[in-house]
Amino acid sequence: MPIGDYQSLMLPVLKALADGLEAPLSKIRAHVAASEKLTEEELSQRVPSGQQTVLNNRISWSLLYLERAGLVKRVRRAVYQLTTEGHRLLSEAPERVDKTVLRTYPAYAEWKRLVQQRKEHEGTIKAAPTQSQVPGSEETPEEQLGRAAEELRTMLESEILDLVRSSPPEFLEHVIVDLLVAMGYGGGDAAKSRVTGRSGDGGIDGTIREDALGLDEVYVQAKKYAEGSNVGESDLRNFAGAIDAAGTSKGVFVTTAGFTRSARDYIARSPKRIILIDGEELARLMVQHGVGVRTRDRYEIKRVDEDYFEQEEL
Repeated sequence: MPIGDYQSLMLPVLKALADGLEAPLSKIRAHVAASEKLTEEELSQRVPSGQQTVLNNRISWSLLYLERAGLVKRVRRAVYQLTTEGHRLLSEAPERVDKTVLRTYPAYAEWKRLVQQRKEHEGTIKAAPTQSQVPGSEETPEEQLGRAAEELRTMLESEILDLVRSSPPEFLEHVIVDLLVAMGYGGGDAAKSRVTGRSGDGGIDGTIREDALGLDEVYVQAKKYAEGSNVGESDLRNFAGAIDAAGTSKGVFVTTAGFTRSARDYIARSPKRIILIDGEELARLMVQHGVGVRTRDRYEIKRVDEDYFEQEEL
């Protein structure tokens, strides 16, 4: 039978994890292939770019959405496990699991709300699409591709943030310095940056020269917090004091969570030039500047060159 779309595969993916044990992606794939009675020809089908099989691609999307709903968790790279919520859902013997079901879970609903909020803030969409909207019914192919690219970027940013949050604190310090170099600080020269974070570091985790000549340094502080554990005003006061003691007035404070309103108000009043980067902004900047990501597929849209066909008669 043909390979189902990623929503059709959500229930088979959950059932592949039903024993509650950690399962590598290869085991999940084998279980889904058997339950769906896929042929060798179907298993070998590849996405248009040829970079991966259709089955792998759709299972990956299924896992991502299920993870957002809190039904599965990623234990480590390419290894997953069913959560308590996932066990509860399977015990109800559902006939199908799709995004309609996932929307009943607070974690998924909150994630979609934040994604929508960010899109509207960035001006990437004019209005929220309705659930009944059929892709392609009113959109041009270019619009469909743009919408798909936006969704892929959003998913990638979410995955990046999860990986950073699950990494050791010292890794975040290196990420921030790498990001600032990629953004052009220090003239884009990694040799002009360094990670200094250690016990008793005085609130400074790294430094980077602001320009290629090193006329001024920017100090960096990193806080790896879980979602919801926001950085408060006291942390920023300490950071401001640390960069003041270092003889400079510029700093970047990055957290994998967010900042309280009082913390942002304090920075707005402070004479120091301190930039705040929360978790979502960190992920967005990492993707934008190519830190921790790489291009897997690339598509070109070409149009007819009207000028070429409007040559003067000889």
